[in-house]
Amino acid sequence: MGFNILTLCYLIASVTFILGLKMLSNPATARRGNLLAAFGMGIAILGTIFLYTSHDTGEHLGNYPWIFGGLLIGGIIGTLAAKKVKMTAMPEMVSMFNGMGGACAALISVVEFGHLSKEITDGVVTAASVQPTVLIIVLGLIIGSVSFAGSMIAWGKLNGKVSDFSFTGQNILNLVILAVALTAGAYLVYDPTQSVLLYVILGLSLVYGILFVMPIGGADMPVVISLLNSFTGVAAACGGFLYDNKVMLTGGILVGAAGTLLTILMCKAMNRSLLNVLIGSFGGSKTAVAGASSDMGQIKEISLSDAAMVMSYANKVMIVPGYGLAVAQAQHVCHELEKILEEKGVEVKYAIHPVAGRMPGHMNVLLAEADVPYEKLLEMEDANDEFKTCDVVLILGANDVVNPAAKNDPASPIYGMPILEVELAKTVIVNKRSMKPGYAGIENALFFQPKTSMLFGDAKKVLQDLCAEVKAI
Repeated sequence: MGFNILTLCYLIASVTFILGLKMLSNPATARRGNLLAAFGMGIAILGTIFLYTSHDTGEHLGNYPWIFGGLLIGGIIGTLAAKKVKMTAMPEMVSMFNGMGGACAALISVVEFGHLSKEITDGVVTAASVQPTVLIIVLGLIIGSVSFAGSMIAWGKLNGKVSDFSFTGQNILNLVILAVALTAGAYLVYDPTQSVLLYVILGLSLVYGILFVMPIGGADMPVVISLLNSFTGVAAACGGFLYDNKVMLTGGILVGAAGTLLTILMCKAMNRSLLNVLIGSFGGSKTAVAGASSDMGQIKEISLSDAAMVMSYANKVMIVPGYGLAVAQAQHVCHELEKILEEKGVEVKYAIHPVAGRMPGHMNVLLAEADVPYEKLLEMEDANDEFKTCDVVLILGANDVVNPAAKNDPASPIYGMPILEVELAKTVIVNKRSMKPGYAGIENALFFQPKTSMLFGDAKKVLQDLCAEVKAI
């Protein structure tokens, strides 16, 4: 009876995972989808703790103090981290949590191989009979370790603790390390008694994960985060195979498939192949391309009062949010400016680039936190159709995603990447702290165009002053 109820718990959890993922595709239902999936996960965890029985011994799980102690500590840490994290640090937290998932999958492989080795030594099973299980263990170990190490490097890059690093022949070395790890894994599957190979594979996989992500930087980081997320999902699915746990298998497959599809879609949005992202190291160098500001012309600044005047008498204003908006924690003030302009009869919308920020959906989450209506958030294709009818485009900290070099400079590393075509609007106002290049490390010709004006300063302070100026008009 207990097993039947547990199966029902797993079925309910699997259904909530699928429904929750479906609801995440729409900003209006994303929050409920997240809560629904979390509810299903809670059912699966509690069902496993209290209803699971061993097929071999018929015994229930024990060690309840350890289990609930771990749940309590992890729950407290996770809750505090989620509540205290700033929106700018959200990509870092996602990378770290994703890495922890990969580490768990790798540890499962290590622990389960230890159990198998003991059974082989005791003569309970033969080496040949456990080869399929060892294959799953090796796959989970390699994928989970790569995900963990890579996610930790991504976390370090996003918070500035780790610098981009590459050297001549690094891609070849990476392939050699991966080939050796896979060869060792294949031999371990052939002969599961060679226990030392497990730790060789673990070490090689960790090194590969580090070298795999180390040279990648700039605008490619959202793609890397998404790819590593899919790795963690596949590693978790391997754990589901090992334990014959349907809900773990379902969850892992969903995460792996969703992460893979998102990675493909983001590569498409950047007009680049996944292979080009992984070996091209786009944005890995922070050095601006040749061509200083003086070579492109002179920038034109605009005063706060002039910017407020132009926006107040516009028919349509499009706001382009970027990482600078997140850094300044200015999303709420931005929403306030939007409401003030609408009170004056100005139509205000937001243009969202798929890779703006430091992770997929970063700008959507940022604006949703400020209660910006979902229908005002336009995806890139829809926004580009409307720029030509805009009187003013206000760019808040975005850089690479509005750089016209992606369309007209074949020598640029971002050439071919679809961008927000803000230059089609009548007037472009760019808010930046300075003329420092964006995350991809290249100069932006948009800033030197005749219809573009620069409004320097911290985004939050500038928006607060704009609100005051617009109200006074």
